[in-house]
Amino acid sequence: YAAQNDSINADEIGENRKKKKRPTAVLMGNSITDGWATKHPEFFAENNFVGRGISGQVTAQMLSRFQADVVALNPKMVIIMAGTNDIAMNNGYIEHEHILQNIQSMCELAKYNKIKPVLCSCLPAAAFYWRKNLTPAEDIKRLNEMIEAYAKANKIKYIDYYSALVDEYGGLPKKYAADGVHPNLEAYKIMEAILLENL
Repeated sequence: YAAQNDSINADEIGENRKKKKRPTAVLMGNSITDGWATKHPEFFAENNFVGRGISGQVTAQMLSRFQADVVALNPKMVIIMAGTNDIAMNNGYIEHEHILQNIQSMCELAKYNKIKPVLCSCLPAAAFYWRKNLTPAEDIKRLNEMIEAYAKANKIKYIDYYSALVDEYGGLPKKYAADGVHPNLEAYKIMEAILLENL
């Protein structure tokens, strides 16, 4: 999960070029989005969604591949779920404000290219198994509040997965994620219902 992926691999570039039909939405994210497309590909196929999650990535890395993975596919919408790995300091320490600025830049790029941005909450996490010294629950909650406020101020749709999945410790319960971070199919199905209801 903590692996760094600075560039898009050749396979992904090939996948982007093969896409002929205009996607309804590209889901942009990290391993949580990647796992979603892997665990439930039918959901993506049925809704004409494309999954573009890369494990371990922080918002700056997502921003750097936004042209290739979103703009080049010309979807109607981009659904962005980002920030968990920034809070995990996968690329070093970063202020919440700077995480939000990277997310804002993705939204601005989308709008410039006539793609409707949709912002999602980060999923709850009370601990990161690869960064045991951190207690991320409050940081994630605060980042979600900032993303939601930005979305509201800019008339961008905000999808709240967090409230439906969080436990009393600010984490993702074991019944939804064995490692406390990566959702299982049951959790993804809850997220799917929330997403479709809000689109």
